Amino acid sequence: MKWEMCSVEPFNNGVVKETELKDNGTKDHPSYKAIPKFFDPPPKPEDKDRVLLLRREAHSLVLQDQAEGLLNTEELNELWRILEKHVTETIRSKRQLISLDDYLVVVSEVSAKCQKLLTVGLFFELMQSSNYPDMLEIVSIYNHIVRRISIVQGRIGLSSYDGFGQGYLSESDLESFITDIIPKLAQIRDCMQPSFERFYVCTVVKKIFFFLDHLHMRRIRIRDIVSSGLLSQLLELHDKTNSKEREKKGATNCFSMPAIFAVYENYLDLDKDHDGMLSREELSKYGSGSLTSIFLDRAFEMCRTYGGKMDYKSFLDFHFAMENRKSLKCLPALHYIFRILDINQQGYLTAQTLRYFYDGIEVRFKTLKAEAVNFQDLKDEIFDMVGPKDPLNITLKDLINSGQGETVLSILIEFDKFLAHENREGNPQNV
Repeated sequence: MKWEMCSVEPFNNGVVKETELKDNGTKDHPSYKAIPKFFDPPPKPEDKDRVLLLRREAHSLVLQDQAEGLLNTEELNELWRILEKHVTETIRSKRQLISLDDYLVVVSEVSAKCQKLLTVGLFFELMQSSNYPDMLEIVSIYNHIVRRISIVQGRIGLSSYDGFGQGYLSESDLESFITDIIPKLAQIRDCMQPSFERFYVCTVVKKIFFFLDHLHMRRIRIRDIVSSGLLSQLLELHDKTNSKEREKKGATNCFSMPAIFAVYENYLDLDKDHDGMLSREELSKYGSGSLTSIFLDRAFEMCRTYGGKMDYKSFLDFHFAMENRKSLKCLPALHYIFRILDINQQGYLTAQTLRYFYDGIEVRFKTLKAEAVNFQDLKDEIFDMVGPKDPLNITLKDLINSGQGETVLSILIEFDKFLAHENREGNPQNV
């Protein structure tokens, strides 16, 4: 419907009065030809699909730009050729070494893209782990560049699953990423049964979220995944030679098939009735089987259950916390256990809290018909170990700062750990 603007009439006081618009009933009124076109209207709010498509297209162009800045196979081959050309010395073991002066010559001959990677700072960074004075193996330089490109490619790959370009991934986003890269991970692809794929993906995703989302925001920043080193470990699995090198060093990739399958096998061993879920009774056999009943009750209260049973995803959080509590750097594990112990959701543990969980330890003493430790003595020892800022309350920060977090939490939830602590060498009570 078109509208015609009628004449305006001035009043005596100078105010202009505009008459009502009238429908001229035509589509080609000449007045419309004089109206300039200011802009193309944006998609309507209800046109969500179009908005999302435009955003994704813009995000895709940015990622494409970043990918073009990486070295391709041909450029990497050229880098290796130039490195070999300027080797300073080849020792008896046929290792090819290069000095800083010859390294600078290499930098002057490579492409502009490669020069951005081959900095003087890189030379001295690699020198810190070099076995040769004032020289580097050229293979260490080449491998560093390859790894760096691989990480950037991984970051770009992760970003392509961030549909809104906000720098975050949800669990489902990360699941899609892991599923799609499995065919490129030779160490996984060549030994995994198709039926196990969903369990592998689930375990990897939950592990990454456990370490990077301990506040349960249900999303993690892409840059946190990259900086954590977890992406690097995952991408190492694309090359089978990395597996042999790790074995020689006695290290295990936490995303390798043996590591992931060991977690799944543990779950299957606990699931005695084979219903795919864990009851409280079944979980009580976890580890040494000495977790207290009070702690297990609280664990089931705090996690999502189905008919009172724990599923595989909830078990993974529990398992990662138990396995990593010894590491002082693993704050998510301490945070997980602390959250279970903090029965009143106050953010700290009191003497009453310690008493509540010590009851579980005391029950085990009675079962063994042994004399229990005096709680008052234990309470004083714990507060002395932690040295909290508030002498009446122990916060998670207090536990972390004291360096005794794993010890304190373990002796409150696991009978075997409690006994080991009480019977340790140097315990005054044993002297």
